[in-house]
Amino acid sequence: MGSRGEMILCGMCGNEFVASRMVCPYCGESVTLSPPPEKKSCVQRVINLEKGMPQVEQAMERLRNELYICRLQYVRVVTLIHGYGSSGTGGLIRDEVRRYLSYLQHEGEVDDVVYGEQFHGHGGPGKQLIRRFPILSEHRDFKKNNPGITLVVL
Repeated sequence: MGSRGEMILCGMCGNEFVASRMVCPYCGESVTLSPPPEKKSCVQRVINLEKGMPQVEQAMERLRNELYICRLQYVRVVTLIHGYGSSGTGGLIRDEVRRYLSYLQHEGEVDDVVYGEQFHGHGGPGKQLIRRFPILSEHRDFKKNNPGITLVVL
């Protein structure tokens, strides 16, 4: 068992906590004591897919590249800004991103997908996400019902 001040990472949610605990205080997962990995993980990253007003194909290529990089950097949660067609036109990037993420989730390549409209603490996927990653309660879009974003757990 680790010393009182030694920190470990939860294998389920990725949060760091004191090694003397046998259950993760964030997600409730029973843990096996092991030191944090050599490579430092980052909990959250924001990627703006609509920056520069790309075509759908360009935005999707950027999404694929960014997700690959995030995995290499041990990023746990990615916030994708894709817009939602508030001007009455558009929303194509959002639709394609969400369709692609659904496929990745089905294939087991992403752990979870939470739409901006669900990103609140009132229950459902948003509440589960906050339980796993309490730091996200400080996210700029938490409780904002923003249909122009999607959060992805890798």
